[in-house]
Amino acid sequence: MKKTKRIAVFPGSFDPITLGHEDLIKRAAPLFDKIIVAIGLNSSKKTLFPLNQRMLWLQEVFKKEENIIIDSYEGLTVNFCNEKSSSYIIRGLRSSSDFEYEKQISQLNRIIGSGIETVFLISKPEFSHISSSIVREILKNNGDVSQLVPRELDLKK
Repeated sequence: MKKTKRIAVFPGSFDPITLGHEDLIKRAAPLFDKIIVAIGLNSSKKTLFPLNQRMLWLQEVFKKEENIIIDSYEGLTVNFCNEKSSSYIIRGLRSSSDFEYEKQISQLNRIIGSGIETVFLISKPEFSHISSSIVREILKNNGDVSQLVPRELDLKK
């Protein structure tokens, strides 16, 4: 009997990647044969950093992780999962409000995505206050984000 590979997609904008993202992805890595860290492109969402910069950062942060690959996609996450033969979506939860939102999305994804499972990982307390939107706001106001993002990101002014 042939073993099916456990492939997961960790979608996000990663604008920029934070220590919370990095921690969740590295904690999920032993659970799957392959994790595709996928930058979702949304034309209605304005990003601070261009796609190529975000891709480079992700590649640098995870360069030593053999089962983590970096990709990007447009459209529905479940369609991307199906294209990549992924049966799992990984999502991080920082708070109960994250859970309520992600629960609804995961239930819809399971219906429209032919049974794709969402795996939730709870963020570590030391990262639960970090979000890309907060990091962007600090950057826009010339603040120091070095304690919020991986060291591979050189965001110093």
